[in-house]
Amino acid sequence: MAGLGLEGVTLAIIIGVLAAIVYSLRILVLLERRISRIDDNILRISHHIEKEELRVEAEEKKIEARLATSRARKTTKKTNKRRK
Repeated sequence: MAGLGLEGVTLAIIIGVLAAIVYSLRILVLLERRISRIDDNILRISHHIEKEELRVEAEEKKIEARLATSRARKTTKKTNKRRK
């Protein structure tokens, strides 16, 4: 048992390569899970932003409607003053 010989070295190389492949697959699975969590967080944030945008747009429409009615009242008052 002085040395491994050619068959032993070949077997050690094959086992080393297989271990490296298994480790690489483990890392890929962990990265895929992390990316999935990142995607979920981005999706959650985008839904939150969308809701906020819709709320802001609704508020803007209310303000514009108030301004339009206010302007209409002012023009009506001006025309009524002119008639008198």
